[in-house]
Amino acid sequence: MEETITKIAEKIKQNGGCLYLVGGAVRDELLGIKNNDEDYCVVGLSHDKFLELFPEAFSRGKAFEVFDMYGKEFALARFEKKTGKGHKEFEIIANKEITIYDDLKRRDLTINSIAKNVLTGEIVDPFNGREDLKNHIIRATSESFSEDPLRVYRAARFACKFKFDVEEKTIKLMNSLKSELDELSVERVFEEFRKALSYDKPSIFFDVLKKSDVLDVHFIEIYRLIGALQPEKYHPEGDAYNHSMLALDMSATLSNDEKIRFSALVHDLGKGVTPKEMYPHHYGHDEKGVDEVRKFGNRLKMPNDWIAYGKVAAKEHMKGGIFYKMTPSKQVDFIERVYKTKLGLEGLEIIVESDRNCRGINDKVIKFANLGNEIMNEINGDFIKEKFGIEDGVKFKQKMHEQRIVLIKKKLQKFDFL
Repeated sequence: MEETITKIAEKIKQNGGCLYLVGGAVRDELLGIKNNDEDYCVVGLSHDKFLELFPEAFSRGKAFEVFDMYGKEFALARFEKKTGKGHKEFEIIANKEITIYDDLKRRDLTINSIAKNVLTGEIVDPFNGREDLKNHIIRATSESFSEDPLRVYRAARFACKFKFDVEEKTIKLMNSLKSELDELSVERVFEEFRKALSYDKPSIFFDVLKKSDVLDVHFIEIYRLIGALQPEKYHPEGDAYNHSMLALDMSATLSNDEKIRFSALVHDLGKGVTPKEMYPHHYGHDEKGVDEVRKFGNRLKMPNDWIAYGKVAAKEHMKGGIFYKMTPSKQVDFIERVYKTKLGLEGLEIIVESDRNCRGINDKVIKFANLGNEIMNEINGDFIKEKFGIEDGVKFKQKMHEQRIVLIKKKLQKFDFL
């Protein structure tokens, strides 16, 4: 493929143009990160000339001068002029007079505004992106950052991805776009949110939005956790927001499943609607949290399974945390209830550990998943039918529940669940 790209670059050069590798591919190469998603910028050619030279290229999009060829994206150098509010209101200007500097200037962040000449290997870095990579800084490339409100979430996401700090002027630019964030499609917002959850320390995404004072636009349920006081004895980390961020980051060390990480984020959303006169207590926050998860998920049009995971985490995490204090009957009720959910016993066990052991208090890990799965697998429908000769019905379910209680009592005598 490298040989093919070189031949393309040579043909472009022979016709008065220049081919650059741009954006994330250059950034990641400088960071020593493998990136197969290569984008190229063509300078000095018109749309018609490019198609004349490469008739096999597929022209994509009405607004952008972008071509797909050999599985790679080639875009003519362009700049954008804002014509209205939101993410899509732009006039795209692309012609052979536009320079690589012009093209880089309209990009979001300095670390993404670096190009490499394909033939010479020369790095073009007019906005000092390499210096910001070295210093771990997220910085807007230029004032054109303000032309696209989606860049608020992209800046927060890249800070999260690389664990970089966002410089103050960029924080102010992000805040200046607050009134336009509602113009974004929630699908685009969710995609940035989803990517942030996939990184090692997803709390950075929310901390940056909090610092920019834009957290309340699309993440109002998270925003309401700020200042929701908790009993200091059990929560030395501070308010429910700090606790949720710590739980989220801990869940990221325990699971790569974005749905489980989401569940850890939202497990305490009910605390955000506790009346202040009740602080620092949050009675019934587990039940209240279910509706908060539903509203949050529906507003961002999250997949149904994400919402299902989160609702179980909100409703059941408190009971999971006191599993060893329950009576055997209550334990079986809990196991039967959680076992059939999408989150499941294993998923909820991660939520409980993330909830309890992120706080600086050395709590024991509460293990109930293996025990619960054993109970459910050993005492099932076939077992009841074979041993008691009972078919499906109320008596069948009652007998199965009773036998599970009998079994859990035996197992708890020797089962290491603490």
